[in-house]
Amino acid sequence: MSAGIAYLVGAGPGDPGLITVRGMACLRAAEVVLYDDLSHPDLVEETPSSCERIYVGKRAGFKAKSQEETNALLVEHVSQGKRVVRLKGGDPYVFGRGGEEATTLMEAGLDFEVVPGVTSGFAAPAYAGIPVTHRGVSAQVTLVTGHEDQTKPNSQVDWEALGRAGGTIVVYMGVGKREQYARLLMAGGLGSDTPVAAITWGTRPEQRVARGTLGSLHELDIVNPAAIVIGAVAGMELDWFSGKILAGQAIAVTRTREQSSELVRLLRESGAEVLEIPTIEIRAPESWTPVDELIGQIDRFNWLAFASPNSVDRFLGRLIGKKGDVRGVGNVKIATVGPATAERVSAYGLATDLIPENHKAEGLVDALLEALTVGDQVLYPRAEAGREVFPERIREAGYSLEDCVVYRTVKPDSVPQIALDRFKDGRITLLTFASSSAVWHFDELMRAEGLGGTVHGIPAASIGPTTTKTATELGYSVRVQAPEDQVTVQGLVDSILGYLK
Repeated sequence: MSAGIAYLVGAGPGDPGLITVRGMACLRAAEVVLYDDLSHPDLVEETPSSCERIYVGKRAGFKAKSQEETNALLVEHVSQGKRVVRLKGGDPYVFGRGGEEATTLMEAGLDFEVVPGVTSGFAAPAYAGIPVTHRGVSAQVTLVTGHEDQTKPNSQVDWEALGRAGGTIVVYMGVGKREQYARLLMAGGLGSDTPVAAITWGTRPEQRVARGTLGSLHELDIVNPAAIVIGAVAGMELDWFSGKILAGQAIAVTRTREQSSELVRLLRESGAEVLEIPTIEIRAPESWTPVDELIGQIDRFNWLAFASPNSVDRFLGRLIGKKGDVRGVGNVKIATVGPATAERVSAYGLATDLIPENHKAEGLVDALLEALTVGDQVLYPRAEAGREVFPERIREAGYSLEDCVVYRTVKPDSVPQIALDRFKDGRITLLTFASSSAVWHFDELMRAEGLGGTVHGIPAASIGPTTTKTATELGYSVRVQAPEDQVTVQGLVDSILGYLK
């Protein structure tokens, strides 16, 4: 049995893009992950499908794990020779109890590694437009926990001394006892008019900033998790985050994880909270034999037609595996249904000879029929459940067409718990659908969870008319559709921005 190891990974303050490269690498190689609600759910989804995911936070329907129980789980799984990630909000060693977990592992004689993270005490103020140091305003920063009971004689925080020291004070976990420590800070010398800013869910799209003064801190409407900034810099408003077009929007992305990255990136860059809900798993065909036989005969085909990026990846990947490199395609011409599919072709160093103006199967048929000459033969790699309009019309026109299944789409077994919670809480403001199969699978999954009526009441955005038709027939209200001359992820995002402006 190989030696196990624990990685105490700082997940960052909330925005999943702020995790370190090393932290992401640990997640993607994990065999077990222990996580809580301070880690963005998308980070947990970065673990392999075989990874055991253990929730150790506090959520309705789950028995909260004590720190001692979490420590025991770490020891148990590392002792079994597994790569274990303890995913922790912010930085493991900044009010994250990472030191306790490291001590437990060391005492047990087990290997561990600490992967630092971006702490919320610096990141949350930055996203709220507050520099924690600023020339001529503040030259020092104190990070302090506000969770302790300041009335106890053994309190580790001397609040009056902090009040005398001045500078910038960032309080973690300081919502509940803010009136107590504010009074002590003022007793130490800070004025009641000292600016304060409380940042809830910092760096995430649902971030909220409440501003006031030290004397009125107890009156501010704030809840945990919050970072409370006290000092002159808290009066600064160098805002760049809250004014984004999609700020305040929570958008569900329903497609394969492999295909959702660009859509997720573009939506997040515009300020949205994005919830990824994998509704499709791409799997190999039942048999590669028909595909391999046609790859061996590719020289007899004049045209190679692709109706999706998936068909490009699956077919060309198989061809390269069989023939050694992409030159195995020979002199065949390539037709794609649209620019997104053509982009996948170009990723293999190949040029696309034909892209129709109408980015649908019907448009591809019409354009190809104009290009075909007598005796031409067409090879069409496709999905198992793909539409029949393309092969049927090519054959009806008298041309020879061979098709082969290069991938299947199947419905995942379940929906991530965090997604179900968001729908039940009514926090999702828009659904996105990028294929008919995504709509079908999403609808089945939601109905199985008793949420069919809930999701049908949420506005939806569709990538094209075929997907819109499917969604509408199933009872969804499609308010947004990508233009028919731009059936791409960018076209979908542009339409969403126009709708939500």
